[in-house]
Amino acid sequence: MTRFANPDVTGKQLWLLKSEPDAYGFDDLIAEGEGTWDGVRNHTAARNLRTMREGDLAFFYHSNTGKNIVAVAQVSVPGLTDPGDAKWAAVKVKPVAWLKMPVTLATIKATPELAGMDIVRQSRLSVAAVRPEEWALIIDMAGGLVSLS
Repeated sequence: MTRFANPDVTGKQLWLLKSEPDAYGFDDLIAEGEGTWDGVRNHTAARNLRTMREGDLAFFYHSNTGKNIVAVAQVSVPGLTDPGDAKWAAVKVKPVAWLKMPVTLATIKATPELAGMDIVRQSRLSVAAVRPEEWALIIDMAGGLVSLS
């Protein structure tokens, strides 16, 4: 594993994207090179998708199986319409890096500084905002990032 420099988050919005790894995991995104984040049918999550800008960063969270943050992706094309239903939003994302060690939901819940995260407060929200201080702490808890190769 090659250490990967933490990306500069200055001026970027930060997000958390949840997906079931057996349906679409981070390995699938790597294989595609760029994937469409669609199928979101929650109004708050859809509003978050509409708010995303090119270059924003997102934690990739494996839900159900694993329940952990495993990687970082980047919004490559914002402002898309969901191909399955035009009244919903979508974006394209590209893989950036793996977390050196996954950060589990249990660890997040046990960390007082992360108690305000949407993943803790609104557990079913599939696209959630992440504050810069939460982002930095999770990267530290993971031991940093490692390259995809």
